[in-house]
Amino acid sequence: MAAALTPQQLSETHRPTLDQALDTIGTRAYWSPHPEHPKAYGEGGAPGSLGAAEGKAAFDAVLNTRLDLGQPGTDGWTGGETSPYGPELGVEYPHADVDVLLPAMQAGTSAWRAAGPETRALVCLEILARISARTHELAHAVMHTSGQAFMMAFQAGGPHAQDRGLEAVAYAYQEQVRTPETADWSKPQGKRDPLKLTKSFTTTGRGISLLIGCNTFPTWNGYPGLFASLATGNPVLVKPHPRAVLPLALTVRISREVLAEAGFDPNLVALAAERPGEGIAKTLAVRPEIRIIDYTGSTAFGDWLEANARQAQVYTEKAGVNTIVVDSTDDYRGMLANLAFSLSLYSGQMCTTPQNLLIPRDGITTDDGAKSYDDVVNDIAAAVTGLLGDDARAAALLGALVNPDVKARVEAAGELGEVALDSRTVANAEFPDAVVRTPVVVKLDGTKTDEDAAYLSECFGPVSFAVAVESTSAALELLRRTIREKGAMTVGAYTTSAEVERAIEDVCLDESAQLSLNLTGGVYVNQTAAFSDFHGSGGNPAANAALCDAAFVANRFRVVEVRRQA
Repeated sequence: MAAALTPQQLSETHRPTLDQALDTIGTRAYWSPHPEHPKAYGEGGAPGSLGAAEGKAAFDAVLNTRLDLGQPGTDGWTGGETSPYGPELGVEYPHADVDVLLPAMQAGTSAWRAAGPETRALVCLEILARISARTHELAHAVMHTSGQAFMMAFQAGGPHAQDRGLEAVAYAYQEQVRTPETADWSKPQGKRDPLKLTKSFTTTGRGISLLIGCNTFPTWNGYPGLFASLATGNPVLVKPHPRAVLPLALTVRISREVLAEAGFDPNLVALAAERPGEGIAKTLAVRPEIRIIDYTGSTAFGDWLEANARQAQVYTEKAGVNTIVVDSTDDYRGMLANLAFSLSLYSGQMCTTPQNLLIPRDGITTDDGAKSYDDVVNDIAAAVTGLLGDDARAAALLGALVNPDVKARVEAAGELGEVALDSRTVANAEFPDAVVRTPVVVKLDGTKTDEDAAYLSECFGPVSFAVAVESTSAALELLRRTIREKGAMTVGAYTTSAEVERAIEDVCLDESAQLSLNLTGGVYVNQTAAFSDFHGSGGNPAANAALCDAAFVANRFRVVEVRRQA
């Protein structure tokens, strides 16, 4: 059967977008082809896209159904997702006999390799375009698996995730075309005829790529690895978190449809959903067919993958302890508002959310006069309280707690120290079964630096520690130790001193941590922009990779040379 999507059609539709992405990763300017506003979709919006009502209807239609992907090796069905907002999703997914599925995934690699970097990139862009058209549907899927509030699920799970996927495709294409496809080689031999060869250079994938999805950001954290591997010639097996299958299952279905229409084997992308308690990630990770692994989740399992999946190139994003150094500020109210939002967004369930606020015991200088340690902590607590005082606003900002473990950590936080801000229960009028809690802020003594100090471990969720330190110098020493030993996805600081600013920069440069200085407006330490910001650095224990840089894509493929006598 003839391909429904020809290379010419793909080029005419998507080459301008690829070119713009390539340009933007060089300039680091703001750009996104994926609209952030819900009204940009549907009637009067992006052509062929689902509007709000259509997207909700599409999401509702998949609930309580069997999502048949047509994959080989299906030996049963599994499911069991329950929304953090209460309802059971009731979706069943194919369970795979991997001894059948993995060889089927390998069967299409020759044609996918022969397509070359440009065609692979353009097919990936077509997949992303179709995902974008269904942003409303996917937003509900992300919301009801992650507990994100709808607007965050729409933006972070939709256009921002799609941007990160496109960014990975751009880097992958750029790295693959650094080497020409062919070259004529001639070496002079003096009076004798020169030595002549013709050479060809082909990028070839390493093998099957395993994407191990996370519960909190299934698409945002999943798309970079998925598209980086696919664009570099590798089949991708998607193993979602068992509580967040639906967003990635829909992604797999769209990917398979596009691959088939473009004339490629749809089994280049497949789903590996697991039965309750099966734990197939460990089994898959060490199979010889798996040559690349992308993982977001706990440090314990990330460390296990790095130590045991020796046959694979492993990219991990694990836990870290994100820190804010508070030295001084010339916009005290702006600082408080920025910190309150950062601590509250998605109930602190972001890998970039600040946990430790290092505040000098003797206080700080501000444009509102000198503030003691207690003043700063109490004012942060008041700012959070003011931000979340209205239940409807709080529910829209906090979302729902993603699992019972987060709730348990919030409830146990008071045992760790003096509570400066207690957590309260927020009612969600639309979803009364949602578990919604405001952040808790606990005062801790920063002179206690033994391994048992609570602030030296990640406390995932809406729990933050106001750590009293002897001085800004002591704060920087603690910051350095925290990044070096525990890792950090983000670091923030507030200071009016150029000297202190340079000292904080030096710490972050030495320890490879991404730094945000003096944020007081609408940009927050826990948000990053694709094409411009690097998410993680790959240089400290929180992650061994960055989203996205050349290192994230370059080792997903090899260049194979063929030499011929001219």
